[in-house]
Amino acid sequence: MKVPLLYSYRNLWARKLTTLLTAGGMALVVFVFAAVLMLDAGLQKTLVDTGAYDNVVVTRRGAESEVQSVIDRSQAATIETQPEVALGEGGRRMLSKESVVLISLLKRGTDKPANVIIRGTTPVGLALRPQLRIIAGRMFRPGSNEIVTGRSVSERFVGAGLGESLRFGGREWVVVGVFDAGRSGFDSETWGDVDQLMQSFRRNAFSSVIFKLADSPAFDAFAERIRADPRLTVDSKRETRFYADQSEKLSGFISYLGLILSAIFSIGAMIGAMITMYAAVANRTAEIGALRALGFQRYAIMLAFLAEALLLALVGGVVGLGLASFMQFFSISTVNFQSFAELAFSFTLNPGIVLRALLFALLMGLIGGFLPALRAARMNIVDALRAA
Repeated sequence: MKVPLLYSYRNLWARKLTTLLTAGGMALVVFVFAAVLMLDAGLQKTLVDTGAYDNVVVTRRGAESEVQSVIDRSQAATIETQPEVALGEGGRRMLSKESVVLISLLKRGTDKPANVIIRGTTPVGLALRPQLRIIAGRMFRPGSNEIVTGRSVSERFVGAGLGESLRFGGREWVVVGVFDAGRSGFDSETWGDVDQLMQSFRRNAFSSVIFKLADSPAFDAFAERIRADPRLTVDSKRETRFYADQSEKLSGFISYLGLILSAIFSIGAMIGAMITMYAAVANRTAEIGALRALGFQRYAIMLAFLAEALLLALVGGVVGLGLASFMQFFSISTVNFQSFAELAFSFTLNPGIVLRALLFALLMGLIGGFLPALRAARMNIVDALRAA
């Protein structure tokens, strides 16, 4: 014979203050746990969404980012002649030779410096990123000292707004447009004409070569052939894979730090749940004896108290998730460990995080309620009734 679930629910409702305090502690832990997962998911989504699956990024072999990469003009010309490069209108090769450098800009309101990526690109480079759209002003003109800034850069840095100007590379650069790249990593970059930027920074080599595949499955053959070519010391990756790799170090740091904090906080929450359930057992000794006298088995008593602990944890989990969901309205910026540039991204909540957070809450409830439930199940019927 099983104890109805309504029995566990009513007992929690009868102790409103204790239930509220314990569930609140669990909610705090679930909030931290979910926020860390959302932060990691937001980072990965921002960088993965930066790339397109059919685009290929070619960088110097061993370089961890475009900033560290150098591809000379002869190598770039060799890559441009490969048959896997798609052709656009008028037979134009859908390939962009790009230069990426870091400069230091001051943040608005704080005057603290931070690194920002300056990307020299081409009209083809713009066509390869269809997610990018101008939301204010216009696109820069090739061969000019005009630049466009990502939405995040425009909002966060001095001189990066529409109509303002930045001085770097020995020249004054006018911001003629602000673009939105759909919350991808490009929102944290500033773009201009590749030839003008390379002249200003006195560079003779490119940082990367980006092109669109004529046939998506042909990537493996291309990657193997250029890796074996003695003229080339380069590596190639699909753009989605390239930017996913850019998130690995920072993502790992966030995950490990968050899991450590969650583990520490969860110990306190489980102790709180255990104390609450022990108190419930002590206050209902006579009640437990009556249930046993009515024919309820030990396992039924144990399951009833475990259900009570799990309900308590579920309430805390739902509240914690509800609070964490509001983090989606905020964005943060931090230094990407791969490129050493500032990267802005938002918290992202998805079904996987919801499931993991609720399971984490239920696990805390199960661990915290197991020993008190076991104690309730082991009570002697006569001793329990005498306590009445």
